[in-house]
Amino acid sequence: MKGGCLCGAIRYETRRAPSYSGFCHCRDCQRVTGTGHCCYMIFDRSDVAISGTCRAYEKRAENGNLTIRYFCETCGSQLFGSGPPDDYRWSIYAGTLDDPSEFTPTEAIFTRSRPEWDRAAMVLEECEALPG
Repeated sequence: MKGGCLCGAIRYETRRAPSYSGFCHCRDCQRVTGTGHCCYMIFDRSDVAISGTCRAYEKRAENGNLTIRYFCETCGSQLFGSGPPDDYRWSIYAGTLDDPSEFTPTEAIFTRSRPEWDRAAMVLEECEALPG
C-alpha cells in the first residue's frame, strides 16, 4: 500500500497488509478529522517506509494513555498515529492511501461516541460531484 499527504511532501509505503483495519468513533478522532470517525489501519513500524518530515501532537486519550498524531506541517494532513514513542505500531489513516479501495474495515470501535448521523446504513441522496 502506498499513500501520502495532500501536498505530497510526505509519502509512505507498507511492506505487509495491516494487522487490523477499522473505524474509530472516539471524540479525539472526531475532532481531528472533523467528522464522525476516522478510518485506520494498524501496521508494525518496521513494515512502513516513510519519506518526508512529520510534525507530532501528543495528548492523553480518554483512558489516560499517551496518543501521538503525526501530520504534514505544510498541508496539515493527518497521516499516522501511535501510542508512546516506543510503541511498535503505526496507525495509518485510510484517507491518505493512493488507492482507497485497499482499505477494508473489519470493526468499529468507540461506538458509544458515534453520532447518530454517522451510520453506514443510512440511506442518503448521493451526488457524484458537488451538487448544483
